[in-house]
Amino acid sequence: MAESWPFVDTFEPNFRPLVVIELAKGTKEETIEWFAKRIVDKKANGGAQLLVKPLVTESGGEHIYLVGASHLRLLLGAETVGLVKECSDNSMRTFTYSSRKTFKDFADDNHNFLTIAECQYIIKHELENLRAKDEKMIPGYPQAKLYPGKSIVRRLLTSGILVQIFPLHDREELKKLRHSWYGRVKVGYQPLDEIRCYFGETIALYFGFLEYFTFALIPMAVIGIPYYVFAWEDYDKYVMFATFNLLWSTVILEVWKRICAIMTYRWGTLLMKRQFEEPRPGFHGVLGINPVTGREEPVYSSIKRQIRIYLVSLPFVCLCLYFSLYVMMIYFDLEQWALDYHEANESNFSSLMLFVPSIIYAIVIEIMNRIYRYAAEFLTSWENHRLESSYQNHLILKVLVFNFLNCFASLFYIAFVLFDMKLLRQSLATLLITSQILNQFAESLLPYWLQKRHKERMKKRMCSLKTDTDLSLVEQVNLEKEMGTYFGTFDDYLELFLQFGYVSLFSCVYPLAAVFAVLNNITEIYSDALKMCRVYKRPFAEPTANIGVWQLAFETMSVISVVTNCILIGMSPQVNALFTDSKTDLILTVALVEHLVLAIKFIMAFLIPDKPRDIQIKLAKLEFESLEALKQQQMKLAAESLKE
Repeated sequence: MAESWPFVDTFEPNFRPLVVIELAKGTKEETIEWFAKRIVDKKANGGAQLLVKPLVTESGGEHIYLVGASHLRLLLGAETVGLVKECSDNSMRTFTYSSRKTFKDFADDNHNFLTIAECQYIIKHELENLRAKDEKMIPGYPQAKLYPGKSIVRRLLTSGILVQIFPLHDREELKKLRHSWYGRVKVGYQPLDEIRCYFGETIALYFGFLEYFTFALIPMAVIGIPYYVFAWEDYDKYVMFATFNLLWSTVILEVWKRICAIMTYRWGTLLMKRQFEEPRPGFHGVLGINPVTGREEPVYSSIKRQIRIYLVSLPFVCLCLYFSLYVMMIYFDLEQWALDYHEANESNFSSLMLFVPSIIYAIVIEIMNRIYRYAAEFLTSWENHRLESSYQNHLILKVLVFNFLNCFASLFYIAFVLFDMKLLRQSLATLLITSQILNQFAESLLPYWLQKRHKERMKKRMCSLKTDTDLSLVEQVNLEKEMGTYFGTFDDYLELFLQFGYVSLFSCVYPLAAVFAVLNNITEIYSDALKMCRVYKRPFAEPTANIGVWQLAFETMSVISVVTNCILIGMSPQVNALFTDSKTDLILTVALVEHLVLAIKFIMAFLIPDKPRDIQIKLAKLEFESLEALKQQQMKLAAESLKE
């Protein structure tokens, strides 16, 4: 490396705040001085070698600090985290400071070589990797124990000394992004590359998937409209629609893998090596030695964790599932009451009353989903998973199982127990439309209204502030620190997952499901964009190469849709007319068709490559060059040892 850490100057004449650190009110001065010193100290001394500047606030009692970094420091940090950038020959390679001249658009005076999201990600990485050396506790807080190798930031968070760390918005860049993203109503693609540069790959990939899924729904919607108009009561004809549904649900997921690979290769995350995962902040246990790193860290028995999972969490989830089914049976009692009322009165009012039980049930489902989400988060945290990835996987499994049963159990019961296609159509339409309206209100409209009111109050309060500090920066930090925290794409993917279920499982009996899904997703793009830019604090970028476990969740849903659609086809009068003598032959035939369709589905998944051919060649070429470079290095070392 041409430049080593001890020679990097921490002074930057044009300080650019990138990250905000808020400490708790009343934090002791010795703690602040020690923490600030560790942030600005040189890497050789165990510091982060970043820039820190206190922010003068209105009350003066708050401890808010702005963190930035010199251009050189960010470049060296880009090498540390393993960022992948485009070279002058259009290939993608891991960035190294020594070979910086070979990268496209690099110049010593070009401070835009790294995106804003990448700069803030580097600072977050360096702050999280501030580790205790010989300190036994946080200065001023004897109860906040430290040990060699412990992350200082994580200990400050769990001790309540550090309130929050969040990346600061860039007002000019945000204004440009808002204009090109949702500032005007237009028919076209989203600026995914600009979203990625500002919010990072995880957010951009979600919006890319939302856009792709919306376009993928259009064929279903186009077919569904005439199907709805001309075959409303003719359930015989849903055989063709169900057959198309089976092929559609398989193809769109396989094509998405290819599109995802193209995007993440262009962004560099397809080539990024996975970082070693540190223990999550909430993890606790007896102090021991990590056999991999050799560092001291909390150790918790896996047997105790399994006991908590299988003897507490699993029974609780089963109890919640039972309660969900109990509520479902109450819904059917209400349906029967509404039907009896309509038959007795035969009025317009009684006709409207037929939809009331489904609407009430849809609202109850959304409430139960949200309450269960909090319980699932508490249980998963109590299980004490060491890694964040393990925590997320267990949380997603709990939430998906409950949401699937809670949202779709009534539809399965109506379709395969009651055999009432008219009620199935009505329930599916009501659940889908009601859930979409509630989600739009709860996730975007209500938070935006609350944030707008808070912003107006904050502006009035800031007008009376008398200080020499940059008023716009003080105002911005005070506004952003009070914004809600965006906890990731979990809820957004969950909403799309449930929508995919409504469209793929039973849409053949309600062809307009895809139409309403398309309309919802178009508004979802704008409302989610508004939410990211105006409602929540800016999240830190998280490099990712795919949509993770959600790909498996969608594929599992598509397999279930094969089963449900094959059974629906078998239940149609058109098919039943072919097996008037023996229902056993009908069941065996449906099972055979279902197995054949699943076989075709898996063959299609195997034949459609996850990555396009040109990207496969580029990845193979990079792997070959890496092996050759390693071989040359080993030969050089061997030659030097022979000379000695």
